[in-house]
Amino acid sequence: MTDTRTRRPTRQRTAIEADVDRSDEFRSAQEVHASLVAGGDKIGLATVYRTLQAMVDEGALDSLRTDDGEQVYRRCSTGHHHHHLVCRDCGRTVEVEGPAVERWAERVSEEHGFTDVAHTLELFGRCGECTARV
Repeated sequence: MTDTRTRRPTRQRTAIEADVDRSDEFRSAQEVHASLVAGGDKIGLATVYRTLQAMVDEGALDSLRTDDGEQVYRRCSTGHHHHHLVCRDCGRTVEVEGPAVERWAERVSEEHGFTDVAHTLELFGRCGECTARV
């Protein structure tokens, strides 16, 4: 984990944070980059990738891999560990608790002698609104 209190915020980081804060949707690094460039920011795609990943590592952003394998990001709306339920049609995402998953991960880790284990879980399906349209 990076200590965000001692890191000097850069112009690029500030721009990325502001851009991410303007949307509640999960977006790819390419989408964030395109939005920044359209807004007049001069910033490289590699910088966007690195900054987004640093923000994930710090717990400031959620990250998930979509059904087609693309990594997407959004501001974390909860301050604790959670999972995501994602509509594969419209992209609507709901943050969900998973106590059974947490217990299972802890048990499996212990059974195999692992410590300091982290995990992510994304469930993909069709939300009620998209189901009603089908």
